[in-house]
Amino acid sequence: MRMSKLAQIVLLSAILESFSPLPLLAGERAALQAACWQASALAGKPGEELVVRASRQLRVPDIAGLNVRSPLPAAGTVRRVLLPPGQKLIALTFDLCETSGETAGYDGSIVDYLRSQQVKATFFAGGHWMASHQARTQQLLSDPLFEIGTHGWAHRNTRLISGLELQKEILGPSAVYASIRSELSQAQCAAPVRSAFSAIPDRPSLFRFPFGACSAESLAAVAGAGLIAIQWDVATGDPSPHRSARAIADAIIRNARPGSIVVSHANGRGYHTAEALPLAIPALRAKGFTFVTVSELLSAGKPVMAETCYDAHPGDTDRYDFPKGPTPTASPSWESTTHVRAGPSLPR
Repeated sequence: MRMSKLAQIVLLSAILESFSPLPLLAGERAALQAACWQASALAGKPGEELVVRASRQLRVPDIAGLNVRSPLPAAGTVRRVLLPPGQKLIALTFDLCETSGETAGYDGSIVDYLRSQQVKATFFAGGHWMASHQARTQQLLSDPLFEIGTHGWAHRNTRLISGLELQKEILGPSAVYASIRSELSQAQCAAPVRSAFSAIPDRPSLFRFPFGACSAESLAAVAGAGLIAIQWDVATGDPSPHRSARAIADAIIRNARPGSIVVSHANGRGYHTAEALPLAIPALRAKGFTFVTVSELLSAGKPVMAETCYDAHPGDTDRYDFPKGPTPTASPSWESTTHVRAGPSLPR
């Protein structure tokens, strides 16, 4: 069932009012990054993208006193953005997922390429991943090209949990984000460029549901935390090791349209994504596309909403409620493993 036009208007108004872009201060953020890391420290390291399996239950930070944004109406998720005529903006997003049974990777070759080409992007980082990769999280925070949204604490299916466990999954990442940002702000290297922190949000505003799956309760919990639920309309299929770089690039190029949000992975499970980007990005630029963060995309037009979460069509993420083998709270099979085409027409 499609949400009513009134519900759409109320939600869109609330989202746009809640999103207040911070001053760009790109130069200050770049100066912060240069002050705290040499180029060699920023570069990806061979083997760093590998996923290491081991049970390592990291404690969820205290969420009781967490400063959250004003609540939003719980009416749906953002699939893409309708832009004014003539604007060709697109948002590349990369999930950084990690469960409690592993240390996921950091695919530095993806980040290195984005930096070399000055391509903006949004990373949806899990709380567990940020806790395992604090230095890398701080580097992404300090980079004027990037923004960080959250992606659950330990990539648990929010359709299958409730109450305090659901709150921890949703708010835990915001708490560890705030702690990591605070630690960077207090570092000695940051002292000469503290003005850069006015351009680094003190808490995230964007959330992506693990597995791309949600329920009415989890939608309400995300909205209640003042977080904007972000889905996608173009999936690369990169969690499948059988997808070639050419196939991934073609999926992006073929399905991208003004206002699209593309989902990929940079946690060691985005197979061949690093090789696909040098194929897809020049092709999109040749078509006139400009790369922006999700927040910039939201501020440029009207979000296209769906009242539930899905990959390519409503109901297709229900399969994560009944997995074969490990439960969804610990499954290594991330969202969008097979769907590579944009979804059907969405409610507007």
